Amino acid sequence: MSAQELAYVILTPHSLQKSRTGGILTRLVTRTGLELAGARMFAPSEELIREYAEAVVSADDPQDRRIQEMIRGYVVRQLGPDRVSGRRRRVMVLLFQGEDATRRVRSVVGNISVDRRAGETIRDTFGDLVLNDDGEVVYFEPAVLAAPVAKEALTKLNIWARYSEFDGGLLQDVVDCLPSERLERTLVLIKPDNFRFPTGRPGNVIDFFSRTGLAIVGIKMHRMSVAQALAFYDPVREILRARLGDWVGQTAAGALERDFGYPLPPPLQSALGNLLAPWYGDHRFESIIRFMAGRTPAECPPDQRDAPGTETSIALVYEGVDAVRKIREVLGPTDPSKAPPGSIRREFGQSVMINAAHASDSAANAEREIQIVNVAENDFIKLVDAACP
Repeated sequence: MSAQELAYVILTPHSLQKSRTGGILTRLVTRTGLELAGARMFAPSEELIREYAEAVVSADDPQDRRIQEMIRGYVVRQLGPDRVSGRRRRVMVLLFQGEDATRRVRSVVGNISVDRRAGETIRDTFGDLVLNDDGEVVYFEPAVLAAPVAKEALTKLNIWARYSEFDGGLLQDVVDCLPSERLERTLVLIKPDNFRFPTGRPGNVIDFFSRTGLAIVGIKMHRMSVAQALAFYDPVREILRARLGDWVGQTAAGALERDFGYPLPPPLQSALGNLLAPWYGDHRFESIIRFMAGRTPAECPPDQRDAPGTETSIALVYEGVDAVRKIREVLGPTDPSKAPPGSIRREFGQSVMINAAHASDSAANAEREIQIVNVAENDFIKLVDAACP
C-alpha cells in the first residue's frame, strides 16, 4: 500500500482569467477521489517564478524535453509579474492528499502533446498547443501545472511554501478597473453539505459564481471552530429570536389544536409565539453552529472552542465592481424553494440551513467575516511542512 502523499495543481493566470477554476476543480475531485486538503492564492514575485522555473524540467517527466522547455518558458513569461505594468498575476495552488496522490493527480491533469485526444484530461480540455505547418509553436497554454512524481512534488511545493507568506494569501492590487469604478470584496463560504463525500459540487458552485465576472483573490480550506461560528453568525441570533414569533405561535397553536381539538384565539397564539420564539430562535442558532462547526457551544468544552471544527468548507474572497450584489444574485435567497431557476440555492440547496453557500450581505459584513474566517491564514506552509520527511 502506498503512503499518504501531498500533491499540487497550479491553476495558471489564464485559467483563472477564463473562469475555468470550477471545471478544473470538479475534475480533480471527482476523478482522483483525493481529499482537497488546502488551497492558496499567490501573486508570484519574479524571485518565486525564477526559482520554480529552474525546477520545471525533469528527467522523471514523461513529456519530451521540448515540451518541458516550453512549459519552463511559459512559467517565466506568464506566471510572473506583467512586464509592462509590473502588476502581479493571480495564481491558485490546490493541495490534494491521499494514497498515491501525485500519480492520480497527474493522470487527471494529463500531458501536453501535439496529438491531443478529445477531453480525456484537464489539459486536453482546457490546454492548447497549436503548431504551424513548419512545426513552430503558434499558441501554447498548459492550463495547469503538476509534478510527475511524489519526490518532485515535495521539492516544488517547498519552493512555493517558502514564498507563501509574502507572495500568497489575500491578494492586493491584482484586479483591474476603470478610474471611475470602485472595487469591492465579498466573502463566499461553500458550506459543509457539499463535502459529505468526494463530489463535483464545490467546483460546480464556483462555476456558477464565475458568471459574475469577479476575480478570486483569496481561497482557504476551512474547518470553522465553535468560537468562529459564534462570532460569524452572532448577528443572526437576535434576528431568529425576534422574527419567528408569529410563525412559532401559529405552529404551536396548530399542534395544540390537533391534540386538544379546539383552536386557540389570536391573542393566545401571539402570547404563545412571544413565549416560545426566543427559545426556538436559540435552538435554530445552535443548529447552525453544529452544522458549520460540528458541535454546539454546549457540546464543546470552553478550552476547545478555538480548535478547528470537524466540518469542511471552502472560503473564497471575490473582488470586483459591485461584488456583493453580483454574488448574492447568483446565489439566490436563503430559502431554496424561493430561489429562482439558475441560482445556486435553487440548484444545490435543500433547506434554509442546508443551502449550499453563504455570501456576505454588505461590504462591511464581508470585511468582518473575512477577518473571522482568517482567509489570509497560511495553512499552506503547515501542510507542506507536515508532508516533508
